[in-house]
Amino acid sequence: MQARALLWVALGVSLLVLGVLVAFTLLAPRGLIGSPEAEKPVARWGPPAEAPVAAAAPAGFATLADADWLATTAQQTGIPQRALAAYAAAAMASTPTCGLSWNTLAGIGWAESRHGTHGGSSIQPDGTTFPPIIGIALDGGSTDVVTDTDDGAIDGDPEHDRAVGPMQLIPQTWRNWHNDAGGDGVEDPQNIDDAVASTAAYLCRSGADMATEDGWRTAITTYNNATTYITKVAEAATSYAE
Repeated sequence: MQARALLWVALGVSLLVLGVLVAFTLLAPRGLIGSPEAEKPVARWGPPAEAPVAAAAPAGFATLADADWLATTAQQTGIPQRALAAYAAAAMASTPTCGLSWNTLAGIGWAESRHGTHGGSSIQPDGTTFPPIIGIALDGGSTDVVTDTDDGAIDGDPEHDRAVGPMQLIPQTWRNWHNDAGGDGVEDPQNIDDAVASTAAYLCRSGADMATEDGWRTAITTYNNATTYITKVAEAATSYAE
């Protein structure tokens, strides 16, 4: 009996230690743009096998979601209403078989730029972030190396690509998934409507059903396959849904 009691005590201590480790992992501080992750992330996305034709977004993209829902949900989640409008509209406009939800896009937006507010930026009424959000050079320091693909036209760096805008799209990604969701005649990765619509198109192009756990993970992995990043997006998306 004494040996059995000692066994149960040892098991209880082991479970307690495991719980502390799990809690520490989930609550550990997450990096913003330019902060090294626990493991090196791959370059965002990369070009698909064939460049798609940019899809035209519905007119009045930012007004697709119900105004009352936007006001209530923005207040409950702390997501800027202008960003939330883009997340909701992009999810509504995506193909039904994709299973993409607004809160997944919001989770990515939070992980990438805190919904367009990183570094003191904010989203203007027309959806454009100002000052523009430019990520770190993808020069191999805390990322994979991505040499310049746009002559610095989009990111201002003629040597290495940098992720830009509220959804942190690299120039080669924007080249393949550019979108004028705002309907203003300008395709701009710094515009929340254009950037989120392009993100949604890319995620759905992965072919995974994001309404399932495996499909969701597959799609997010194509965006950034670092485990810490996937966890960060999942935690944020789950919090917003709740």
